[in-house]
Amino acid sequence: MTYDDAYLREVLTTAQIVAVVGFSANPARPSHYVSAFLQAQGYRIIPVNPGLAGQNHLGETVYASLTDVPDNADMIDVFRRSDAVGPVVDEALERWPDLRSVWMQLGVVHEGAAQQAEARGVSVVMDRCPKIEIPRLGLLRT
Repeated sequence: MTYDDAYLREVLTTAQIVAVVGFSANPARPSHYVSAFLQAQGYRIIPVNPGLAGQNHLGETVYASLTDVPDNADMIDVFRRSDAVGPVVDEALERWPDLRSVWMQLGVVHEGAAQQAEARGVSVVMDRCPKIEIPRLGLLRT
């Protein structure tokens, strides 16, 4: 996927609250350390993982699903296999009518889900990582 840097900057600078789908409690897993990085950059993360629901990680309650999250989110960051993305995006679009962006991590691509989100005016980034893009774009906050 090729994205204009201005587009990536817009996605990353307009998001404040990021629901991390597929969050792991293991600090060695990308979903954990990317979440910690996003927090260090001033984002609020909302961890989502049914196996960890109700636990507290990185100072936040983990929710079983996006539907269970009581707060708003600007962006979802998806750490799931590509074939699992469709239902995740469906759930996010239903849960947050004003969702701004869907971010799919490295190796995660789902054209159908991307088209569905974009048709609703939601920005989509696939096969990228914000932990890589934020410093590359000169957006480090701390």
